[in-house]
Amino acid sequence: MDHYIDIRLRPDPDFPASMLIGALYSKLHRALHDLSADDIGVSFPDHKTGVRARTPGDRLRLHGEQARLEQLMAISWLTGMRDHVMVEAIQPVPAEVKHRVVRRRQFNTGSPSRAKRYAQRHGVEIEEAQRLMETPAARQIALPFVQVSSRSSGQRFALFIEHDQLQSQPVTGCFNHYGLSNEATVPWF
Repeated sequence: MDHYIDIRLRPDPDFPASMLIGALYSKLHRALHDLSADDIGVSFPDHKTGVRARTPGDRLRLHGEQARLEQLMAISWLTGMRDHVMVEAIQPVPAEVKHRVVRRRQFNTGSPSRAKRYAQRHGVEIEEAQRLMETPAARQIALPFVQVSSRSSGQRFALFIEHDQLQSQPVTGCFNHYGLSNEATVPWF
């Protein structure tokens, strides 16, 4: 992970930043899937946490080896987004940086389909499953998220993103097709 690309949203009076970052991230997900890429990570350097301010920010940073980032940018995955983003040139990662894991966090939100599955698995009535799931769903989630569509199922969902604690040493590993990992780190600067 010695290079990176910053992609910034342009201010747009017609579309909220949350919609644009979701569209951008969905396109990136499809591109990473099509490339079978497990060596490109993402981070959101301007993310904000907190119940009232949970946003990934207006900058998406891609991390990887220079050749792999060039390969990603050579395909037309940004079609339809070029008017909404500014893509900076591939840059080397600065010399003195920290590292952190950027991972997906899933929460039990008590959706009707989850309640139904819970009821079937545990042999309880749906109403009981909904009641049991109310408490976790009532808590406020303070992590930033993006609304995305899954490449495999087509379902739209909120992808909650957690930027873990800073570390002094990098950890190698694989990234999923959202550019996230439970163990591999990305440079943080």
